[in-house]
Amino acid sequence: MKDLEALTHAIVEMEENKTIELTQQLLESKTDALSVFKAYQDAMTEVGKRFEEGVYFIPELVMSGEMMNNALEMITPLLEEKASDENEEKLGKILIATVEGDIHDIGKNIVTTLLSLNGFDVKDLGVDVPVDRIIAEAKDFGADVVGLSGLLTLAFDPMKEVVEKMKAEGLDDKKIIIGGGQMDDQVCQYVGADAWVIDAVSGINLCKKWVS
Repeated sequence: MKDLEALTHAIVEMEENKTIELTQQLLESKTDALSVFKAYQDAMTEVGKRFEEGVYFIPELVMSGEMMNNALEMITPLLEEKASDENEEKLGKILIATVEGDIHDIGKNIVTTLLSLNGFDVKDLGVDVPVDRIIAEAKDFGADVVGLSGLLTLAFDPMKEVVEKMKAEGLDDKKIIIGGGQMDDQVCQYVGADAWVIDAVSGINLCKKWVS
């Protein structure tokens, strides 16, 4: 869809007013809310690449995050309308965090929202979370699944450290899923995670399968 492509372009180019206008137009025209989020996700992947290439810097990362947070205020109610409330009991406990060195919370926020809407008990630790805190919280919370988020390649090593420390602490029974625009099979193998995803819906379906 050209409008979705235009939205992605506007986000990447830091055109805040145009981004808000296009988002409103798309949602008012009944474009699927997750498709709108995907446009943001595609844009954030490109923003992350530009950051690592030295084209963009922290202010651009912060601004892009603010644009997505504004969009979430519009998207979340639509997602809530679609969410099923059949199961009042929580399906399982999921701990989620953006790992140390990465301040992106775009994908993490939408996943946290969708997981909660789909019946999970979710604890979100935020961004730039130290490895040792993730381990401690996973124990205290009794998480069934630990979700590690990161947009930048510098997130790979902290993710790997989390997996290694969890095994050393005897937490092998907890599933670990990594998410972010640059994840793939090779990164998943390097990190040692159980699975990787680049979109929220796949992650939620996988978590449902694990706790069923």
